[in-house]
Amino acid sequence: MSLEVGAGETVGLLGPNGSGKSSLLHTVYRVNRPASGRVLVDGTDVQEGPARRVARRVGVVMQDVPTDFPLTVREIVAMGRSPHKRALQADDPVDHALVGAALELLDLTRLAGRRLATLSGGERQRALVARALVGRPSLLVMDEPTNHLDVRHQLALLELVGELGLPTLVALHDLNLAARYCDRICLLDGGRAVATGTPAEVLTPERIGAVYGVTATVLEHPSADCPLVVLSP
Repeated sequence: MSLEVGAGETVGLLGPNGSGKSSLLHTVYRVNRPASGRVLVDGTDVQEGPARRVARRVGVVMQDVPTDFPLTVREIVAMGRSPHKRALQADDPVDHALVGAALELLDLTRLAGRRLATLSGGERQRALVARALVGRPSLLVMDEPTNHLDVRHQLALLELVGELGLPTLVALHDLNLAARYCDRICLLDGGRAVATGTPAEVLTPERIGAVYGVTATVLEHPSADCPLVVLSP
């Protein structure tokens, strides 16, 4: 695997279940240690130095997060400031301002006092995105962030990611969301990258058929400058 995420670029990881998307993301934010090679963020190897340094630079939205702890949405979002603070250090006006801005950005202000466990799946996902953003990371890593979102919030979230201008590495299942919102795509199969390039370069009928085992027709999108993939068994 060799992959670069440039400034302001959104790179999508695609591939069937078990292809290695989550394992690769775990390596980027130091849960996994690579057997060889390095992962660099801002030119620094993520395996070097304290974990706190990685947490300051990489904002992470994981696929599954426990919801049985009694914290409010505001408290969950504020946790994103922890890597920037000393142990038990109280929040200051900068922290409060950043948390408030993240809540507003993700349309969560009215839910700020609610317990995370009482929210819908989509609302919880937006809270986790806000938590990742409040730390002002250099790189945003997202593992299936649209899984629990309705169609409107799927589009809104990926539009927002593009507008943020953050280098973003995102694992997705939906080929058409990836085609529309990713600058480049890395297609994985069996733990290796089989193609990397623009959506039009990667999402060909032949390659989709080989990797996913389905029949694909690739059309021009009627309203966006990207491919439109139509699938059949």
